[in-house]
Amino acid sequence: MEWNSSLYDNKHDFVAEYGKGLLEFVPKNKSQSILDLGCGTGTLTYQLAELCNKVVGVDSSENMINKAKCHYPNIDFMVCDALDLPFENEFDVVFSNAVFHWISDHNKLAENIYKVLRSKGLLVCEFGGSGNVATVEKSFQQASKEFNCQYKLKFNFPTVEEFGNVLSENGFVIDNIYDFDRPTVLKDKEQGLSNWMKQFYADELAEMPTEVQKKVLERTSSIAKEKLWNGKEWVADYRRLRVIAHKN
Repeated sequence: MEWNSSLYDNKHDFVAEYGKGLLEFVPKNKSQSILDLGCGTGTLTYQLAELCNKVVGVDSSENMINKAKCHYPNIDFMVCDALDLPFENEFDVVFSNAVFHWISDHNKLAENIYKVLRSKGLLVCEFGGSGNVATVEKSFQQASKEFNCQYKLKFNFPTVEEFGNVLSENGFVIDNIYDFDRPTVLKDKEQGLSNWMKQFYADELAEMPTEVQKKVLERTSSIAKEKLWNGKEWVADYRRLRVIAHKN
């Protein structure tokens, strides 16, 4: 999936805004080095730079990295696959916000993170946990089916137990792991859910004829309205999984 970086920054900046709460778990140590894994357009990478001597932002999206470089030219950004990181024993902290649910192979992901961390290095991450955007997912799946389009649930939203086991099996010691609900208001009132789908279901929508795209978006909103529309705005049913762990 190639990201629309402008839509992401303009309509979904809540992703980085909520990620600021994760920064408090990163040690303030100017001698440390930090890898921002799945840095997007660099908003949190810039703030991480205040906490360390060296920060590197990586993302699989060229569009995101180009925008990050434009915003923050003094920070090192690179296009990189989280499952094929070109580092070894190089970072004291791996930080990641709202990324891991896009990655199907969490075992290989944990293996790569362990590889890039120095001894006793820290993993600080948050992403979608089991049940995240469940109403949106089911509504979009149903609407797609009604218009003869197939949608296979594509996100990897693990339980606390599932992801905890993955980390332990790859040598991490878990300091804290928990999930929690985070009802999330979407920008632009009536258009909020449609904008969200245009960003996060971009690949699926691109495969539909233009007239069908519009019908699927409208039908999804109709199905989800009872649970997610509060009379003024759309409130997505986000559920997050937060982890603090270190390399054994």
